[in-house]
Amino acid sequence: MIDVEGLSKWYGPYQVLHGIDLRVVQGERIVLCGTSGSGKSTLIRCLNRLEPAQQGRIQVLGADLSASPTLCRVALREVGMVFQGFNLFPHLTVLQNCMLAPMSVRGMPRDSAQDQAMALLKKVGIDQHWKKYPAQLSGGQQQRVAIARALCMTPKIMLFDEPTSALDPEAVGEVLDVMVMLAESGMTLLCVTHEMGFARQVAGRVLFLDGGRIIEDQPPEAFFTAPRTPRAQAFLAQVLG
Repeated sequence: MIDVEGLSKWYGPYQVLHGIDLRVVQGERIVLCGTSGSGKSTLIRCLNRLEPAQQGRIQVLGADLSASPTLCRVALREVGMVFQGFNLFPHLTVLQNCMLAPMSVRGMPRDSAQDQAMALLKKVGIDQHWKKYPAQLSGGQQQRVAIARALCMTPKIMLFDEPTSALDPEAVGEVLDVMVMLAESGMTLLCVTHEMGFARQVAGRVLFLDGGRIIEDQPPEAFFTAPRTPRAQAFLAQVLG
């Protein structure tokens, strides 16, 4: 599904990613963790070209992201993304937010887009709010709409960039419940998160980044009980107490 070789990224003179190698197969559930500034979000944003990589190779569903823009667009239609800040269109209702991309990008007829959107809003438990605008919803509700909107493109891969970090503690659980449901459905997931309980419950692999490098790549039980590096040990001691 995803094949990354030697990925490096700079912001001006500062190198944020150093020669990342990563392979993701269908159905894998990968959690990326680490301290702020370790390169987690930059890595995940490079996977759908929100951030350009200056060095290395990224293949998504067989398409080289440095090759033809047309081939990249076709491949990246199959990649859904959920952001920390929701990024819903404030002037559109919940239903309209979910219908827009399938109609404009995939050419889906309005009736089909509406039926699909309502089904997915129901799946994430937010269908009763379909007429509302984003400003009328809580943070947790908005994030569930953002997940439904991404699913409306029927992606093969879902990327989550710290989807709960902007939420109050009561809303975190409702969003994590939706993500657990997606993981159990067999969808390929990559998630940047500080929710270690979610990582332990859902992840098939935990990647620990430090200084723009993947320094641990382990199953969750191995990572949480016997991290190999002093840096990961210190991180877990801090976040788990």
